[in-house]
Amino acid sequence: MGSFLNAVIYRLHAGVSFLRGRSYCPHCRHDLSARDLVPLFSFLFLRGRCRYCRKPISWQYPLVELGTMACFIILYWQFNLTPEFFVYLVYTVFLIIIFVFDWRYYLILDKVSLPAGAVAFLLSWLVLKIDILSLLLGAAVGALFFLLQFVVSRGKWIGGGDIRLGLVMGLMLGYPQIWVGLMIAYIIGSVFGIGLILTGRKGWKSQVPFGTFLSLATYLAFFISPTIVEYYLDLFTL
Repeated sequence: MGSFLNAVIYRLHAGVSFLRGRSYCPHCRHDLSARDLVPLFSFLFLRGRCRYCRKPISWQYPLVELGTMACFIILYWQFNLTPEFFVYLVYTVFLIIIFVFDWRYYLILDKVSLPAGAVAFLLSWLVLKIDILSLLLGAAVGALFFLLQFVVSRGKWIGGGDIRLGLVMGLMLGYPQIWVGLMIAYIIGSVFGIGLILTGRKGWKSQVPFGTFLSLATYLAFFISPTIVEYYLDLFTL
């Protein structure tokens, strides 16, 4: 699956279909054989270079393969073979694409986020049995949270893709869990941004791929948002 997601990410950026055609080297365009496409092992065996043109293979490929495997294993460890496991598996596929694409190209594609929102609405409602009002409220909070920032900053702080990703987050998490996802995203983004500033890699006004942090935060919220929400609800009922 990680290998397939790499192909999806590359072809989305290249503007070609990922549903047909054989895999090929992005440098020399030579078709790749099965032995060139074994996740992780082909990269190691070929020492990070194309078998045919010897140009370097991006580290994105083994890292996405390894990361996808880790995400899936963690989901299975937490949820076992339950409906939640299979639903979150689908959500994670979308989140990985958004995570990597925004990290590399500073862009959240509507052709990914909009289908993700439609799928999330159906699966959260019909399979996870999240109340439809909770889903709609979560989507509204996620979208309006970023829409307000977009309007106030006139598009300087965030882009339109963040608004639509906020809506997707709400449909994946529901309300009030959406607040947990947003909180995690800003914590991760702050730590990462401050680290880059302190190391001199970014300035205070530099652009950062916030969709990457939102995707990671949503994935983490699958595990911890129920506990955090329950904790705060207990505080308010005391």
